[in-house]
Amino acid sequence: MKKIILLIILTSQYAAAQQSMHLQDAVNIALKNNFDIQLAKNNADINTVYNNYGVAGGLPFISATGNDAEQLTNLNQKLSNDSNTNKSGVTANNLTAGISASILLYNGMHVIATKNRLEQLELQGRELLNLQIENTIAAVTTQYYDVVRQQQYLQTIETSIDIARKRLEILQTRQQVGLSNNADIYQAQLDLNGLLQSKLSQQLIIQQAKTDLLTLINAKTDADVAISDTIIVDKNLYFDSVINNLDNNPLIIAADQQIRINELVEKETAAQRYPSLRLNSAFNYNRSQSSAGFTLLNQTYGPSVSLSLTVPIYNGSIYVRQQKVAAINTQNAKLQKESYQRENAGGAVKTYEAYTNALKQLDTEKETYMLSQQLLDLVLQKFQLRESTILDLKAAQQSFEESGYRLVNISFAAKVAETELKRLMNRLDF
Repeated sequence: MKKIILLIILTSQYAAAQQSMHLQDAVNIALKNNFDIQLAKNNADINTVYNNYGVAGGLPFISATGNDAEQLTNLNQKLSNDSNTNKSGVTANNLTAGISASILLYNGMHVIATKNRLEQLELQGRELLNLQIENTIAAVTTQYYDVVRQQQYLQTIETSIDIARKRLEILQTRQQVGLSNNADIYQAQLDLNGLLQSKLSQQLIIQQAKTDLLTLINAKTDADVAISDTIIVDKNLYFDSVINNLDNNPLIIAADQQIRINELVEKETAAQRYPSLRLNSAFNYNRSQSSAGFTLLNQTYGPSVSLSLTVPIYNGSIYVRQQKVAAINTQNAKLQKESYQRENAGGAVKTYEAYTNALKQLDTEKETYMLSQQLLDLVLQKFQLRESTILDLKAAQQSFEESGYRLVNISFAAKVAETELKRLMNRLDF
């Protein structure tokens, strides 16, 4: 008994040192620290950076060049007027500099298709980020309520321990007046010890469930957290609403955007088969100087403007084949979206069936649990008055434990189904 009292004191001190955590706290920490969310956000930021007309090739390209070359040569020059120049160590300098600009005027709408594709990639990145956030919230919610479930198991065990102690006390009191034998007392003590062992095992399960939760939200796994909550199920989900909102799932939206992206890739590929027209302009400076020779100094500078037209004629049917591959990829994207829709629809139907079934069982099991409590109290009173046997009390106690476990499991199953349905509809809240 001293060991039990010491265990209770230590448990109380441990709980006092714990930090309280609610579902919203766990979700907030997960959204801040989850590596998958951070990666998805970084990928979305990359797509945002790339969404620019310059990346699409629609902005001018400007460059500057410069070159200064010194030469030392031997010159042997004979001109048509019979004059000759033969000189060693002739120095020469060639200086060129210029700035040029080029802008694409037309290439089969390639730039527009590319810019639209970059916009779709940015939107898709946001949806994939939303998808990761929804999945993370669902996972955290499920793990959080698993901790609550395990704690409610513990409450049932503790209630059963109280009954076992009362039964042992009654038998010990009877023994003092010669109305009970040692066999009943030994059995009552064994039953109590077994329940105490179950409590210790359940406390370990709870601690491990908390560790799993802390790992999931990327918090310190050795942190002391206290979760005081109950499982409350939202009973206002309807089948038609679930089915009608499945296309709001970020995965389906991202799949639809992938179809659009592949269609734009088709247009980009087809545009390569069209002529390309560019406007070019430049300002050049050229200076050439020599210490000997026919031309001692030559210097030119000034602007220039030109149009360049490139017409693809034949390249081994590369562009044609690339366009066919792009069309196949578009078809694959459509098939992938249809596959996601079928999976989500099938999962929604199964999950909703589990949800409604759990709700039906929940009402019945709540009534059963209340009856088992009343039965246990009644049999305990009758046992004190010697109107029921120890077997009757054990049977009532077992019924109470089983009903408590079933009620918690059904509540948890209903909560998990509710969470999954809301995830599929993109309506998770906390």
